[in-house]
Amino acid sequence: MPYIPHTQDDMEAMLATIGIGSLDDLFDEIPVDLRCGNLEKIPPALTEMEVGQLMRQRAAQNSSAVCFVGAGAYEHHIPAAVWEITTRGEFYSAYTPYQAEASQGTLQLLYEFQTLMANLTGMDASNASLYDGASALAEAVLMAVRITKSKAKRILMPTTVHPIYRRVVQTLVKNQGIRLLDVPYDPENGTVDLANLENDSENAALVIQQPNFFGNLEAVDELTDWAHAQGLLVIGVVNPLTLAVLSPPGEWGQKGADIVCGEGQPLGIPLSGGGPYFGFMCCKKAYIRQMPGRIIGRTVDLDGKTGYTLTLQAREQHIRRSKATSNICTNQGLMVTAATIHTALLGAQGLEHVASTCHSNTTRLVNQLTTISGVSRVFKGPFFHETVIRLEKPVKDVLQQLAAHHILGGYDLTPYYLQLDQCLLVCATEMRTAAEIDDYTDKLQQVMN
Repeated sequence: MPYIPHTQDDMEAMLATIGIGSLDDLFDEIPVDLRCGNLEKIPPALTEMEVGQLMRQRAAQNSSAVCFVGAGAYEHHIPAAVWEITTRGEFYSAYTPYQAEASQGTLQLLYEFQTLMANLTGMDASNASLYDGASALAEAVLMAVRITKSKAKRILMPTTVHPIYRRVVQTLVKNQGIRLLDVPYDPENGTVDLANLENDSENAALVIQQPNFFGNLEAVDELTDWAHAQGLLVIGVVNPLTLAVLSPPGEWGQKGADIVCGEGQPLGIPLSGGGPYFGFMCCKKAYIRQMPGRIIGRTVDLDGKTGYTLTLQAREQHIRRSKATSNICTNQGLMVTAATIHTALLGAQGLEHVASTCHSNTTRLVNQLTTISGVSRVFKGPFFHETVIRLEKPVKDVLQQLAAHHILGGYDLTPYYLQLDQCLLVCATEMRTAAEIDDYTDKLQQVMN
């Protein structure tokens, strides 16, 4: 979207209108020692031509390698229509519906998104998105602590939850005195073992990721029922695409999960070098007033016509700061637009086909890779579209050699799990062809030998 800065004459005219001599005078009440001073590390301005050259150089650094990496961000096919519609001016420039009565189109789209997410997760209500999956989990933890007012601030956090999510949650909640208690996984199955779960009156919630970070399927029914029997809330972390084939968290156990969140990137968002993506959150109706972020409602006007509006907003930009549930002030509107269009285009059958193809491709990949000497599968049991393999060579060196063959071979687990040294998380979405899987197998065999 074009940006045309003010000229010097424009700025001088505005300053004269309000009766001050310079921009610095606008900030004279800020003590000098708190001001940042000159921004000495910002490089000199570039011309339009130089900026274009720089951006082309940066774009050339993007790899055209065949991707077998998952770990929370997945390469899926996105129909061309998705971003052709998303980048129309009506959507592209829409930030957030502060004047709700004048933003009916944006509000309707967000309402449709909420409906899609509530249906996918089997929950009562959805918000209109958050920053990303990791911050959405942090918000879910904060929400659980608010709901369980009588409990101490402790959350049972399995180590099968994405390690980067856990790190982000720790950063966002530690200053509020909330403790995350690690729950170890079963080394044979790579899932949470009920025998490792302990509870006392100081715990507020149990987090369950399905599929978990290793791609393995947790025993969600048993874990959910155990947590509820202990008086804990259940926070589900899910990949929305998998819900086309797996039980939705609203149906886990006897009562279902209480709060559900996750990363929406699999629904029509390109990898884009790591973002922007978007987070989502759903919950039971009883807890909706504690859910952060925008919530869109549908009603009728005096003439009986459908209308959409922001509702249940008790956040800081709506003045009621003392009742703010979060410091989340916006939603990833453009990403949500793409996800809504993508999901509507694919429909239930399309989503199920994509999910099933991901599973069959990963199964084929793992079956072929484990025929290579020095390559073995780490965990037993069912998985979705990624799983862990162990190599008899250093993973970092293997990945570098595969990259020389234009193959992104997987995600190195060594920095996150000491017990998974020389282990690799591999993934094959519906984008991977049989020929690409065969080529990966051939190249890995060469590297291993």
